[in-house]
Amino acid sequence: MDTHDPVRFLQLEVGRLRDENRELKEELGILRSSVRTLSSLQDLIRGLSPGMDVIALLDDLLASALAVVGASDGSLMLLDEDTGELVFAVVHGVERDRLKGYRLAPGEGIAGWVAANRKPQIVTDVRLDPRFSPMVDETFGFHTRSLTCVPLLDGDRVLGVIEAINKTSDREFTDEDNSMLMVVAQLAAVAIVRAESFPEPGSA
Repeated sequence: MDTHDPVRFLQLEVGRLRDENRELKEELGILRSSVRTLSSLQDLIRGLSPGMDVIALLDDLLASALAVVGASDGSLMLLDEDTGELVFAVVHGVERDRLKGYRLAPGEGIAGWVAANRKPQIVTDVRLDPRFSPMVDETFGFHTRSLTCVPLLDGDRVLGVIEAINKTSDREFTDEDNSMLMVVAQLAAVAIVRAESFPEPGSA
């Protein structure tokens, strides 16, 4: 930037601030809309009944979470308690259809670590993290740069994890992003546990 020409410098600075202000307004609009959606979904979860589509509800929860944290891709994985594998149940992003049903071995990748240790994680560069497994990227031609991942918990029981991948801006995931994802994870856990309490169709 040329600081020797005060007028030119001022013009550039005003333009930069205008762009920054527009971006902040857009982010605020997305945040407000997502918070309203999450509030509505919370009401739906409270009134969850056997006839409701829980996966569709979890899909809406994930979509709102990704909008709030500004991530391009994400997934909600459920733990298969018989095998210990994490199963991609709900997916958003470019590999939405192909990833559904894909399984991670017990403890595999950062998601596996989060499930095993019941601790949320923020990873700013997955290539520098020894826990990262490139299997999904290599299998589906994806490129994970950064992520935040939180466990889905019902007390001491692990139900799965929620993962947000790659910020749409150049920014990094923050503790605030992680906290928002934890709130969504709590809502998702309540929905899952309530759905599990419903009797199987056709049972007495």
